[in-house]
Amino acid sequence: MINNKYKNIIYIGYDITMAVLSIASIFMIVLDYAKSIDITAYPYNVFDNLILAIFTIDYFGRLIASKNKRKFITGNIWDLLSIIPVNQAFYFFRAARIFRIFILLKLLRLVRLVGLIGKLRKFINTNGLIYYIYVSIAVLIIGASMYSISEKVDFATALWWSITTATTVGYGDISPTTSMGKLAAVMVMIIGIGFIGMLTSSISNFFISNDEVNLKEELAKLHNENVQLNDKLDRLEQIIKNKN
Repeated sequence: MINNKYKNIIYIGYDITMAVLSIASIFMIVLDYAKSIDITAYPYNVFDNLILAIFTIDYFGRLIASKNKRKFITGNIWDLLSIIPVNQAFYFFRAARIFRIFILLKLLRLVRLVGLIGKLRKFINTNGLIYYIYVSIAVLIIGASMYSISEKVDFATALWWSITTATTVGYGDISPTTSMGKLAAVMVMIIGIGFIGMLTSSISNFFISNDEVNLKEELAKLHNENVQLNDKLDRLEQIIKNKN
């Protein structure tokens, strides 16, 4: 029982880590397309290469462990797309000034972006409400930490800002002025709003599903009672016939 508990904790931690890394990678690719950062330059390339290495080890580790390789590959297309080493090739061909391949690699980066989004969507569809909660909390804390460091404010104030930004309340009492603070704002707004919106939807679905389950249980209970009542009536009818 205890071993299962620890296994569940490890699985949850693993899934959350993969989701947060997917979010971070998507975020960097989008910012690179917006020309806000250069993902092939330091320090973004180090972080991107680290994420790519983790995803690659994860993918091939699961592939080796799987019994049906073909089924694993076809069932994990998103994971495969997310480990395309586009940025490394991107840097090489840009240095070599091979422009046609350079354009092709830009398209491949879009493919990798689609793969990352699919990987994240697969995570969401697989795990349900509890993971929405974990990832939403993780995004809020990461955003608050970035804001606290960049704007030199206490963490409580930064967390307040993160929550009001993610929930679209945005009182405007505090706002970022540094580049990192604005980066945190973009992350919380784009990712936080999406996850908190999905969290709200999941909570609603959770209660609706519970109501449906309760209704089905009540109907099943009434059906059983009806069957038992019919049996009793049949027995009573048989007794009356025997007496007559």
